[in-house]
Amino acid sequence: MIVVPILEVAGGLGLLLVGGEFLLRGAVALARRFGLPHLLIGLTVVAAATSMPEMVVTVATGLEGVPDVGVGNVIGSNIANVLLILGAAALLFPIRTKPRDMARDCAAVLIATAIFVFFAIMGSFRWYHGVVMFALLVGYIGYSYMEERRRQRAALGDPDPAEGEDIEVPSSCKVALALVGIGVGGLAVGSELLVKGAVSIARAAGVSEAVIGLTLVAIGTSLPELATSIVAGIRHHSEVALGNVLGSNLFNILAVLAALSITIPFTVAAELIMVDIWVMVGATVLLIPIMATKWRIGRFEGGFFLVLYGSYIAWQFYRMPVGAS
Repeated sequence: MIVVPILEVAGGLGLLLVGGEFLLRGAVALARRFGLPHLLIGLTVVAAATSMPEMVVTVATGLEGVPDVGVGNVIGSNIANVLLILGAAALLFPIRTKPRDMARDCAAVLIATAIFVFFAIMGSFRWYHGVVMFALLVGYIGYSYMEERRRQRAALGDPDPAEGEDIEVPSSCKVALALVGIGVGGLAVGSELLVKGAVSIARAAGVSEAVIGLTLVAIGTSLPELATSIVAGIRHHSEVALGNVLGSNLFNILAVLAALSITIPFTVAAELIMVDIWVMVGATVLLIPIMATKWRIGRFEGGFFLVLYGSYIAWQFYRMPVGAS
């Protein structure tokens, strides 16, 4: 019966959202407890926490023998992060940022995207591709940490506004660890339900697994980024929305796909290479002229992003012939 898979998807999405929230609060609390620079919290802890659903879902799909869902999930999530999440956040509250703060991360996301496209076109992903991508991520985090420390010294200890400063987090290290554990558990169970239900719906409806990964699963696993970005806008920390999206897209490629390739060899589906991977590239590149001209994403740009994403989702289902699998 189709009712059971729908309930599995709904339950999985709910657990992913709740688990991501618990993990986010616990991770931020631990980062503050050990004195990590605030900018690094947004780049690593917040981005990693909100990317954890993509990580768990993608690896789970690989182990279950349907890596197309996982790869489509990453591509779809990166598209959704820019067009849906930034679009929705900017429509509510215009996003402003400083060129110095975001130019480096924009460049890193573009380079990571180019590396993924190159590997995808060249052929199968193997374990050594994953090692290379993960090493690049670690190197970039290390560089960002050193750069942030240099800026702090140059500022002579001036306070740096923390990402998500208004988020209430526990001061106890034990409570923070418990939140992280609950969050990871919720993500694990939620991803299992989501993958199982999504694949069942895909096969029953005659829609390819790659398309389900690009749409339903991608939107579901992007819910933590969406919630974080909207809350950041409401609290007038608009840079957090952009920083979280850039960091999440970076983690999706250099950590999530790296974990999948280390877990199981896979090849990016031809339909993804033909169109969707280039939509991801286009969405990423679209940020450059907007940010370079005004360093601002206003309500007009946000609405334009949402129209583009709505058109992309509608086209995904329109292009699939009946009975495709």
